[in-house]
Amino acid sequence: MFYSYGFGLYAMIPVILLGLFVHVHLKTTYSKYSGIANVRGMTGAQMAESILRGAGIYDVGVVCIQGQLSDHFDPSKKVVRLSEQVYNGTSIASIGVAAHECGHAIQHDVGYFPIRLRSAVVGITNFSSKILYFLMIASLVLSGYAFSTVIFNIAILCYAVIFFFQLITLPVEFNASARAVQQIKAAGFSDQDIGGVRKVLNAAAMTYVASAVTALTQLLIMISRSRRRR
Repeated sequence: MFYSYGFGLYAMIPVILLGLFVHVHLKTTYSKYSGIANVRGMTGAQMAESILRGAGIYDVGVVCIQGQLSDHFDPSKKVVRLSEQVYNGTSIASIGVAAHECGHAIQHDVGYFPIRLRSAVVGITNFSSKILYFLMIASLVLSGYAFSTVIFNIAILCYAVIFFFQLITLPVEFNASARAVQQIKAAGFSDQDIGGVRKVLNAAAMTYVASAVTALTQLLIMISRSRRRR
């Protein structure tokens, strides 16, 4: 079993606590600034349209979707999808999230290398995540040292791919947030708006940091367990 030894479980406890803290911090920060209107009364949809057209991007649309914090940029469909609260909202959080997603659209438009690299490894990362589920089942129902060693080696490779994906996601997300703040500054919003946007986007960025830490911890646990078996 992947985490049959106590040290593996104990190592994950602080990571789980970090994830919970980051999740709560994001929720509370987003909730706070979702209740404060931006000084210009601009909706998230208007913010997105303004940023995209100002950047000379005319082939990317802006649409409204269901869900909360479900906002994302879809490069394959060339569309910025904003949750209803962000799309129609005039809060500081709404313009911040909308600007962030447009930051990703600008990254694609200018050929920002980290986002191109991340896009290139999405497929193998998803495949690695699926493989891990099968490996966990195999480690429970099948025995034999040689076979178990193969499982561990494949699992280590899968966790390495996932960690690499999470690692290259960090500059992509932080850069998109920096672009968002820059665009909001250029649009003439107040210092309160800019400060609020920074806090919302920093809280969101920490979720990616937590994911990278989790992936790294899982990888180190697997490597450590593999060495202890020798």
